[in-house]
Amino acid sequence: MCGIIGIVSKSKFFSEKLGIVIKKCLKNLEYRGYDSVGFAIISNDKKLIVKKSKGKIDDVVKKLRFNDFDGVVGIGHTRWATHGAPTDVNAHPHTDCKGRIAVVHNGIIENYLEIKDTLVNEGHVFRSETDTEVVSHLIEKYKSQGLNTFEAFKKAVSTLKGAYALAVIDLDEPDKIFFARKTSPLVVGIANGAVFVASDIPAFLEYTRKVIVLRDGEVGYITSSSVHIEELGKGPIDITYRVKTIEWTSEMAKKGGYPHFMLKEIHEQPQALASTLAGLGYEIEEIARIISRAERVMLVGAGTSFHAALVAQYLFTGLANTWSQAIISSEAKWLVRGLREGDVVIAISQSGETIDTLTAVRYAKQQGACTIAISNVIDSAIPRETHYAIYTRAGPEIGVAATKTFTTQVVLLTYIALKVAKTKKSLPSKNIDYLITELEQIPDIASKVITFIEAKTRRLAKRLAHINNAFYLGRGLGVPIAMEGALKLKEIAYIHAEAYPAGESKHGPIALVERGFPVIFTVLNDENYELILSNIEEMRAREAWIISIAPHNATEVRRLSHEIFELPNISPELTPAIYIIPYQLLAYYTATTRGYDPDKPRNLAKTVTVI
Repeated sequence: MCGIIGIVSKSKFFSEKLGIVIKKCLKNLEYRGYDSVGFAIISNDKKLIVKKSKGKIDDVVKKLRFNDFDGVVGIGHTRWATHGAPTDVNAHPHTDCKGRIAVVHNGIIENYLEIKDTLVNEGHVFRSETDTEVVSHLIEKYKSQGLNTFEAFKKAVSTLKGAYALAVIDLDEPDKIFFARKTSPLVVGIANGAVFVASDIPAFLEYTRKVIVLRDGEVGYITSSSVHIEELGKGPIDITYRVKTIEWTSEMAKKGGYPHFMLKEIHEQPQALASTLAGLGYEIEEIARIISRAERVMLVGAGTSFHAALVAQYLFTGLANTWSQAIISSEAKWLVRGLREGDVVIAISQSGETIDTLTAVRYAKQQGACTIAISNVIDSAIPRETHYAIYTRAGPEIGVAATKTFTTQVVLLTYIALKVAKTKKSLPSKNIDYLITELEQIPDIASKVITFIEAKTRRLAKRLAHINNAFYLGRGLGVPIAMEGALKLKEIAYIHAEAYPAGESKHGPIALVERGFPVIFTVLNDENYELILSNIEEMRAREAWIISIAPHNATEVRRLSHEIFELPNISPELTPAIYIIPYQLLAYYTATTRGYDPDKPRNLAKTVTVI
């Protein structure tokens, strides 16, 4: 849950000093961590310069004068702490005893204490509390035994247990950056005159769109004009076929005039949804056939992806007459042990790198289940390890709080459910065709909804900003929508918000409701409509402040609510991708009204690659 950048360039490739370039790349990775920052550069006079400090990038860059330093080889890091508090000494890079080797790392080295004890007994001196520092000392140790840097690096990596993406520089080989990947993401970017290694593509997108996504167990090094990759212990790999050109432009990974990435990405949803629908190919038909034959379907996700899984659970059951269950990834390893051949696990992960979800996939495969990945990142770990992979194609999402990746996941899962229903003939063909035609209109509907409701969300946020607690209630498909809405308010506005099935509220939670307590209802035009009206009445009787998100012309809801978002009348099965939009905007404007940066919620990171 940290951001890594490494750069090897030819002289004069950049018009700016390398310290400035590293700063720019790290800014593009700031969503991966922001409690400390640092870089190591091999200067033009062959000295290793290390600068690092706790704090956000802009503050650290100014304090340590990143812009003053130059060279042709350098690594940088922005940290989200896992081992050791966010302090200057724990910031990356970390060096060996002699100060000649520098390493940056994302992940967790599980056996670092054992390694550290051995190294300390051998005379190595450690300066930090991190697990990362053992890597630089291991390389130093193996080099002292006569190995060159790359061989020492590979031997060091082979002793590590856990998750890691590593980038290393060494004064003895000042024209290279050495790298390794296991579980934690790492990509290579190739330009004409410079080569990059980074945690994510936006880091170097300004300079190149040609990338290689590294795979688990791969190690190698880059120079200014070459990439060398090996599978650890098995020798070199031909990378020619691995080079891909990313369709994103550098502007797509920037704010585009919006004050925050989150708001930009909310507004990008119509385009992202259209891209998802346009990218649906023949593989959906095969996946639909597999699911239609399954006795059980388990949907696995974490956070927002779990809420998308809940949507799919309702749709697979209601539309496709298919037994399905949504499971939180961190609990899935206990439940997948009951799976067997013929069962299906659908792993949902925006990044394709979520470690709990990846672990669930591995357990499921051991049980003989068929595994299917839904991700936004091509060639990421989960899609590579599953039997089938489908991509949402939402484009880069920089904001930590998921927005467009949730709606694209939901639309994709809805389409799959409809295809399964068609395969199983669980609904009349004409009904399915109608829903698919309506689904294709979702991007246009989303665009109109954003335009229509944004001003109102901004106004309501001024009152929400002063509350401490809220309930989000729904029934049926309204439940996962409510859960995702509550999560958004918690994530970025730091307001305690709980989501419940509306029928459950009187079994305890209603005890908290008093005059002015915000209760936000998701009302769908389905068989639960009359029941949820009763729930609204219950809350009004206790003088709650009622906000409702409901279909247009829902007269009774309008009468009972203090505030209402009236959204287009669409089939209830298709509502999640639309009805979540008011919740996204409410959370965003509540956070900014309270003075918080929604792109950098405290204690959170975009991709969770540690268990």
